[in-house]
Amino acid sequence: RPLITLLCARMFNDEPSQQAMQLAAITEMLHTATLVHDDVIDESGQRRGKPTANATWDNATAVLVGDYLIARAFNLLVGFQSLPLLQVFSDGTCDIAEGEVLQLQHQHNPAATEQDYLNIIDGKTSRLFMMATQGAAILQNRTEHLQALADFGQHFGNAFQIVDDVLDYSGDSEVMGKNLGDDLAEGKPTLPTIKALELLKDSDKAGYEQLRLAVQTGKTPNAEQLIELVRQSGSLEYCKQRALEETKLAQQALSSLPDNRYRQGLYQLTELASARLV
Repeated sequence: RPLITLLCARMFNDEPSQQAMQLAAITEMLHTATLVHDDVIDESGQRRGKPTANATWDNATAVLVGDYLIARAFNLLVGFQSLPLLQVFSDGTCDIAEGEVLQLQHQHNPAATEQDYLNIIDGKTSRLFMMATQGAAILQNRTEHLQALADFGQHFGNAFQIVDDVLDYSGDSEVMGKNLGDDLAEGKPTLPTIKALELLKDSDKAGYEQLRLAVQTGKTPNAEQLIELVRQSGSLEYCKQRALEETKLAQQALSSLPDNRYRQGLYQLTELASARLV
């Protein structure tokens, strides 16, 4: 996210800018705050192989740390003296919170749909990428590109999250710093599970019922069997295709932006995001 902020800022103005670096830092502060709060909500003890804030201290401390990071980020934003910039970040922060609430509402809900999932990740993941890209354009007074940057941020964020969710069933737990199937155990409505349920409903009634109960209850004593069930359903192939579609849409959104090495850097980021599936 901070890298995207800096690439967008330099795409419009090749001169290094202290303000751009500060905006990148603000974006990462907000991102970190969402992670700290997420770990409290999910009761996670580990992130990327390291103890979480709530595991190191306690939930109350972690919540306050997340709150402080958000407050401090907006305190720094005021210094830019830009109402449009504040508007983008305040609207975006509200959308992130709404995305988290939507996810909670659909937790342990085996009837969640792909559209429910897209609504969730649009808020909790993609919105912050949109804030990073649009914030950089406002900073450089290039607001004519706001829509293209919003499209890029949204589709890149969608692809990024879909890939992340696929890796929960097919990745390397040591590299990710978490166990495979954690999302399933937490009852999160992710696309691999949603699509697997849809496919299994007609092809494997017993498998469908097994997965449905796991999502509904969060009880996964046979986690390896459930993970294999999702893999064999064809769901991951579908999700990979959806991630590639979102990647292509993100790349298309870049076509109307200034053609320079910084735009190429954004393009390469989209390629790297999808390459995690290989």
